[in-house]
Amino acid sequence: MSDNHSLYTEFPNHVDRIQELKSIQPDFARTAAEYHKLDHQIKGLHMRDQPVDDQTMKGLKLKRAQLKDELYNWLCR
Repeated sequence: MSDNHSLYTEFPNHVDRIQELKSIQPDFARTAAEYHKLDHQIKGLHMRDQPVDDQTMKGLKLKRAQLKDELYNWLCR
């Protein structure tokens, strides 16, 4: 799967800020870890071609988008 949704790919202009916030803001670090885990889960389902109903996949992707928005808000503070 060529879709890369890592935080560094999604926000290439904020790499230093992401690293900084991970080290000084536990809430940001926790949310980033949750985002990474969810993104990894979605990638794994695609790569293994594991059957998942559309509603479940849509829910996972929606949650990932919500976390991404939350992280972006942190980056823009």
